Amino acid sequence: MSSYRTLLRTVGPGYVAVAFLGRIPLAMSQLGTLVLVSTQTGRYALGGAAAGALAVANAIGAPFAGGLADRIGQRPVVLGQSIAGAAGLLAVVEVTSRDLPAVTIIAVAALAGLAIPQIGPLARVRWGPAVRDADDRVRLLDAAFSYEGAADEASFVLGPALVGALAVIANPSGALVCAAFVLAAFGSWFALHPTAALTGSDRVPGQARGRLFSAAFVVLVLAQMCVGMVFGGTQTGSTVLATAEGQPGLAGVIHATLGVGSVIAGLAVTGLPERVLYATRMLVSAIALLVLSLPLLLVDSIGPLMGVIALLGFAVAPYMISNFALAGHLVAGDRVGMAMTMLAGATGVGYALGSSVAGRLADALASHTPAFAVTVTAAGIAVVLSLGSQRLLRDARPPELAP
Repeated sequence: MSSYRTLLRTVGPGYVAVAFLGRIPLAMSQLGTLVLVSTQTGRYALGGAAAGALAVANAIGAPFAGGLADRIGQRPVVLGQSIAGAAGLLAVVEVTSRDLPAVTIIAVAALAGLAIPQIGPLARVRWGPAVRDADDRVRLLDAAFSYEGAADEASFVLGPALVGALAVIANPSGALVCAAFVLAAFGSWFALHPTAALTGSDRVPGQARGRLFSAAFVVLVLAQMCVGMVFGGTQTGSTVLATAEGQPGLAGVIHATLGVGSVIAGLAVTGLPERVLYATRMLVSAIALLVLSLPLLLVDSIGPLMGVIALLGFAVAPYMISNFALAGHLVAGDRVGMAMTMLAGATGVGYALGSSVAGRLADALASHTPAFAVTVTAAGIAVVLSLGSQRLLRDARPPELAP
């Protein structure tokens, strides 16, 4: 806990609150779009297509925004994205209410996703320069990445919950309108916060940029795709089972239990001694993902499912924290923003792939178990990937220390 107190003193509690609230709109946008478009048009396929377009566009656009932030600093990039993203979400509400053609709704949703900033990964970038001069820099960075992993998971618990609540209290459009105003306010605040001045390249004009891609970094991208597939398979399987039980509204609550365990584990990771390498943590948590996901193949009711998913969450945050922390250590300093957003984008791509495959299998076999098989398969791939890359990740060094 002393590490967390030091981090709060370094950046101020206000920054932590702003950075957390700023990432909530992204967590609300996909489900909010799905609910709004499906409800307004009566076409669930169109709702899914619009939500998918938003998610994929965000995953594709995030690394480019991160790379631009590496070059010119986060302030202008995130400020522009926050305003454009808020406008994009309001535009989704507008085109949906006007009953425009499906292609228009999907295109506007994609443009909104392209603009929404990935504040979680960008917040990770700020911690490095914020604690650069600290004597215990490694320990503080470990704590910072643990916190950010927990904060991401918490946002993806709170975001869908807010969508459900606002859809009941207001109407289906209320969630996206709320997300737009929160993004405009807290996204802009995050952009203008003094810590934004710590970002941006300090290279001499004309100097070559640092290296981004390496074998080790490609492993981390694939690893994040695996955990994204875990999310997609789990959420789809939960939805299928809840619907079969006659309680489709519980699907979001069931999946949210994954984040509860993940938040707890994420905050606890900082207690691990520094001698436990990130590569080792990655392997152990990948094995835990596989072991804890296997019971999903046996569940056939909501109660046991919530228990299994809650336990599975305890492996999620440590796995993701290890991946992001490794990227922070192994990527050149002037490419960290692009690296972090690329990993976040890979998670989104994995989610889209996992949910798509799981949905097709569930439809074809009329059961939730094949969907959960996607979760288990993705966890198995994560184990093989982690095991096969142990030596590579252990031997990898930051570019400035590489031989």
